[in-house]
Amino acid sequence: MNYILFDGPSRVNLLPFTFTRPVADIRVGVLTIREKWETYLGSTITTVTEDYLSDKYPMVEMDENVMINASYLPNETLVYLVENLKENQAVFDGDQVVAFYAKDTQEDIDFDTYESVELSSDVIKIEHTWDIFSKNGEAIQEDFNLITKNRKSQPISATNNIVAPEHIFIEEGATVEFATLNASLGPIYIGKDAVIMEGALIRGPLALCDRAGIKMGTKIYGPTTIGPCSKVGGEIKNAVIFENSNKGHEGYLGNSVIGEWCNLGADTNNSNLKNNYAEVRLWDYETEGFAKTGLQFCGLMMGDHSKCGINTMFNTGTVVGVNANIYGSGFPRNFIPSFSWGGNAGFTTYKLSKAIEVAQVVIGRKKLEFTEKDKAIFEHIFEETKKFRRD
Repeated sequence: MNYILFDGPSRVNLLPFTFTRPVADIRVGVLTIREKWETYLGSTITTVTEDYLSDKYPMVEMDENVMINASYLPNETLVYLVENLKENQAVFDGDQVVAFYAKDTQEDIDFDTYESVELSSDVIKIEHTWDIFSKNGEAIQEDFNLITKNRKSQPISATNNIVAPEHIFIEEGATVEFATLNASLGPIYIGKDAVIMEGALIRGPLALCDRAGIKMGTKIYGPTTIGPCSKVGGEIKNAVIFENSNKGHEGYLGNSVIGEWCNLGADTNNSNLKNNYAEVRLWDYETEGFAKTGLQFCGLMMGDHSKCGINTMFNTGTVVGVNANIYGSGFPRNFIPSFSWGGNAGFTTYKLSKAIEVAQVVIGRKKLEFTEKDKAIFEHIFEETKKFRRD
């Protein structure tokens, strides 16, 4: 069977992270949503996403396909239902379509003609940006169980101070010396060739992905994910950092999500709690206004390729788009559009040509290529978000 993940109705609620990727490629827990489904189903999975992303993330359709809503994270119960779908059957979660069988000859899908299979068990759903960090603890535990089942961890060096070693898993090539690892409140997963330097203090759940690094003296409170090839320092609590991003110095990051190819300057801090303890409101791309989150703790949402200078301060519930460059004293406003350049004193447009030039340099440092497909995505986002910029 051919499996395809589709963005679903939550795609807009997951901006700015879905400006540059399908919903399926959001990382929560150890793995991306796509990687979770591929591990469970044992096959490569493609995606249906926005037209401007489809060249980089193409769909492969066959005679028979099962379409899966990428907002739903797999577990054994859901995977069983998906694997056993037959023609004209669909899995529903109330009114929400979770998965359905489709033939390539079907031009339109009429769910009124489908047999409904109800999803009776609880599953993790990623429907809003804040779900990425608020549900990260559950996702780390699920991924830890999936990845480490019937496997043996590499030995933990005797130089470390360890609590609950049975909940710690270290992959080949990882280096962990003279650190404190406390897995009593949740598992600690350390990926291939990852590094935890001396003096780091870590309380799980933690997902340190392949080739990621934690610098000397770093303090991490779970549930936190550090994506592949990302580097962190300072103090972090309940944050998810995607691939190839850096928070390499002192400063606090809490209840936040940081996209790919981001960099937080030294002593960058974010607030995750309002002074009056009120509910946090976040920018909503659909209504183009601020909307309630139901959360008391909510920090920074930063889209791909955005960066900030030293001593930057972010207020509670700040949303930063793609390719923003923020610097200067004081608090910038709580919504910073994509391709913005400036800070508390105001913003101008970050020229598209300059943003592309910087991305080429940054990506090139990792021996990777900024492709024509990436350039086309930048161009589309620049035009799509123009209405949010004031100059």
